[in-house]
Amino acid sequence: MIIMKKIVIMLGIAFLTGCSDFIDLVPPSTATVGSVYKTDKDFKDALVGCYNALRSQYGVFWQWDLASDDVRHQWNTLDIRRNLDEYTYQNNEGFFSSRWNGYYSLIYRANYILQAIENIDEGIVPKKQEYIGEAKFMRAIGHFDLVRAFGDIPLITKVMLDDEAIQTGRTSVNAVYEQIISDLKDAGEVLPEKYTGSDVGRVTKGAAKAILGRVYLTHHLFSEAEAVLKEVTTMGYELLPNFNDLWNYSLDEHHSEYIFDIEYESDIQLGSSFTNDFLPQQAEIAQLYGIPGAAGNSNTPSDALFEIFEDNDSRKDVTVARGWTDADGVYHEINSAQGAKTYTKKYLTAIPRFNDSPCNWKVIRYADVLLMLAEALNENNKTAEALMYVNKVRIRANVSPYPNNISKDALREEIYDERRRELSFEGHRWWDLARTGRVLKACGLEDRPYMVLFPIPLSQVQVMNNSDIFPQNPGWD
Repeated sequence: MIIMKKIVIMLGIAFLTGCSDFIDLVPPSTATVGSVYKTDKDFKDALVGCYNALRSQYGVFWQWDLASDDVRHQWNTLDIRRNLDEYTYQNNEGFFSSRWNGYYSLIYRANYILQAIENIDEGIVPKKQEYIGEAKFMRAIGHFDLVRAFGDIPLITKVMLDDEAIQTGRTSVNAVYEQIISDLKDAGEVLPEKYTGSDVGRVTKGAAKAILGRVYLTHHLFSEAEAVLKEVTTMGYELLPNFNDLWNYSLDEHHSEYIFDIEYESDIQLGSSFTNDFLPQQAEIAQLYGIPGAAGNSNTPSDALFEIFEDNDSRKDVTVARGWTDADGVYHEINSAQGAKTYTKKYLTAIPRFNDSPCNWKVIRYADVLLMLAEALNENNKTAEALMYVNKVRIRANVSPYPNNISKDALREEIYDERRRELSFEGHRWWDLARTGRVLKACGLEDRPYMVLFPIPLSQVQVMNNSDIFPQNPGWD
């Protein structure tokens, strides 16, 4: 596992956030980029800063799904979690500005590395092309998460100072996707297929291509998605035989189904909060597992999600548990009077202290690739071939495969539901609804169509103060 140690690399150069934040990139006593980044180790260490930025962003990535139909926030807490769940969020929410600033911080760091390495001799930095690929992946994933949340965004592909940044407006969604696709293609050409030792956890060729497939699918480029996702199926990934092993944290998380995780490590102050975040704060649950849930009961599965599982589906109890079986074999349901009546066990594991979990965040795993490929094939009128991939996921879950005579339209709906069963609480539901045009109906927002996009952070609109190049999203003024 790559240990995301905090490296202090400081330089007072502003990045595009529209406020007075600064990115720390090199020691303040250093005058130029070239005097800092010289060796292979310099660039490798600089990239750790990009991974650190991802750790911050994905530590709360689950909160986006509170706006979906599969997750409920139970308590009447006055914060972004309730606002997302009830669609009462505004354009001045700190959650949106933190996500915006954090992703542009990541993009800035990637651009800085790309600028610094451009004229470096490969004899001095033998892994130059690899580091370029890694930085382009980081820039791509930053832009991708931003564009699907906010629509038109500033497309930043070079280091900017304040005076230039303040004049940079929003770029069209299509142009942003063109750059994302270009960056991921480039990354997929030069990244290694795998790492060993302490480098395990860094971005690989398979990760770049799998995320590229997700980008194509999101942008409705189904033929391109089919091609690259098929390529991923030839790269040695396999489903684990037992779905529950994905959530057994006594086993190595870097297994045959792993493609790219955000890495966390407990007991060295680099753990995640997922174990606590995904457990309800109820006395009986805390007593049963010896782990307190986080305040708010923010990750309660909806009744609708619970009901789409067949009883014999091996994913059901892990994904949407409603109780537990004691040592005597007696089943107990949660006391629903205390709040949540359903919870997920996907992040349930022993932890040394509160918010110090070893659980990684699974950005993409092989089952996701198979379901995306099935979706792309089906949209490309290859329903029979699509069945092969979606049924692999179903058979692993101990449920019957879909029949050979299923229609294209019927299979489309089944794949949508299969993604819910397989990938719930892994940060996919809202984005799946958005990219397939189902948000408004699924979430009861037909009278508020503007809510397909989230609001541009108010602070950014105010600082730019130019509606010609930097308008707020419609409906959010």
